[in-house]
Amino acid sequence: MKLRFMFIVMCFLLIMLIRRHNERKMIHSRTFQFHVTRLQYLDSIIGNSDIQCVNQLRMDRRTFGLLCELLRSRGLKASGSLDVEEQVCMFLHTLSHHVKNRTIGSMVFRSGETVSRYFNSALNRVLRLHNVLLRVPDPVPENCTDERWKWFKNCLGALDGTYIRVYVPENDKPRYRTRKGEIATNVLGVCSRDMKFIFVMPGWEGSTSDSRILRDTLNKPTGLKVPARMESGGPSHTTGNKIGSR
Repeated sequence: MKLRFMFIVMCFLLIMLIRRHNERKMIHSRTFQFHVTRLQYLDSIIGNSDIQCVNQLRMDRRTFGLLCELLRSRGLKASGSLDVEEQVCMFLHTLSHHVKNRTIGSMVFRSGETVSRYFNSALNRVLRLHNVLLRVPDPVPENCTDERWKWFKNCLGALDGTYIRVYVPENDKPRYRTRKGEIATNVLGVCSRDMKFIFVMPGWEGSTSDSRILRDTLNKPTGLKVPARMESGGPSHTTGNKIGSR
């Protein structure tokens, strides 16, 4: 009787060991399959051609590589099986196509929380690049022959507002509702003549008027600085971002 009991116990332990081994094998196989899928996702976006990369991320492969290196220099690090390139790719893909975390997560077999966490990590590093990405503008010269700009001597750029759709809590929606009924934030942007950003003011609710945003931007200590007059040696580039001088 005792031997039979020990035999049953041994058989039970053996079955449990076999089951655990099979479970581990399935987990490893599934993890490898997920890893292959993630590599296929990256390759489908940045591995085939510049055209595909621009369509998906709004930049070519060389620019994508430069951005990844810049973000590494600002502290963006690989974490586990999620390298810097995948983090930046998810970040740019979300911005380019206005997709949800769950949509990106289903493509790379990541949870929505993981996508959100690394999206915010990449966003924080991109914001630290403002002194690199936001260029110092050059004024329109006196001898300019460009039909679009020769009438604006000493002008440093042009500004306009744009709406960017956002998700906000239900009780905040009335403040973010635009005149077209969309839930968005009103962003002021200033571009140089070659369409490169020199100043950005985000964060205002969609219901806010452009004049109020401009007034607030000009009054902030760190806001947009427009010189009052032209110095003999040209406009100074050390007092902040400017849009023009007269």
